[in-house]
Amino acid sequence: MRHGHDVEVADAMACLRIGDGPPLVFLPGLTAHHRPPHGLDLRFQRGQCALLAHGREVWWLNRRCGLSPGTSMADLARDYARVMHQRFGQPVDVVGVSTGGSVALQLAADHPEVVRRLVVVSAAYRLGPFGHSCQRETADALRAGRLRAASAAMMSIIGAHRTTRRVVRMLGWFLGPFALGRPDTDLLTTLEAEDAFDLRDRLTEITAPTLVVGGARDACYGRELLEHTAELIPRGTTLIYPRKGHLGVQSRRIAHDIRTFLDSDRTDDDPAQT
Repeated sequence: MRHGHDVEVADAMACLRIGDGPPLVFLPGLTAHHRPPHGLDLRFQRGQCALLAHGREVWWLNRRCGLSPGTSMADLARDYARVMHQRFGQPVDVVGVSTGGSVALQLAADHPEVVRRLVVVSAAYRLGPFGHSCQRETADALRAGRLRAASAAMMSIIGAHRTTRRVVRMLGWFLGPFALGRPDTDLLTTLEAEDAFDLRDRLTEITAPTLVVGGARDACYGRELLEHTAELIPRGTTLIYPRKGHLGVQSRRIAHDIRTFLDSDRTDDDPAQT
């Protein structure tokens, strides 16, 4: 492990630690690259972690750098499981956001021994139709080297309404080179892995108590898909915020709700809350 710019690099995975207490592993959403974050990106990632770092040590852990073409969600989950085995040696709480939530579901299904409790934020067992369309558009634009088009497609997922989606798409176009910086093949490989991701038939294998958090106006998934994900997990719980979109669930209130779930005592015979 080495240190630099307040970020560690562990096993080719950029890592940021905030807070003190029991560990909580945080899997972030899509990032332009898997190198250590800096500047505004570092401030944003720190902010997400700080909301959860109340009596906990939050480990923000990104996907591995230098992904091989054809890397799958199962491969990404295996990377996380290896690091978690090495660092903690026991099950720990996991929070995954957006693409990180997809990987977190795969992690809990494939490596249940490393996950104590699971929170999946703005993610489901597969992408919804609009999410699929936007991510494929983003991938196509990246292959063609069109950064503005890629940024516009990525940001259009954020909007909770048709009008706001048009606005953020335009903003993404103008901010393209600034927003994406120097994207590398890791972003494209992750997009391709999530495009093929569908864990529906494996959700019954997830043994950890799981909370699926999302906005009813999430354009990437939609309320029905979020709720269905929790319904299929034996100990799944859904927390839906009626007026929130894909990125509208990152707030102090929602962080408090997540911490409450993670801190709650539940026995194996508790019924699922849906």
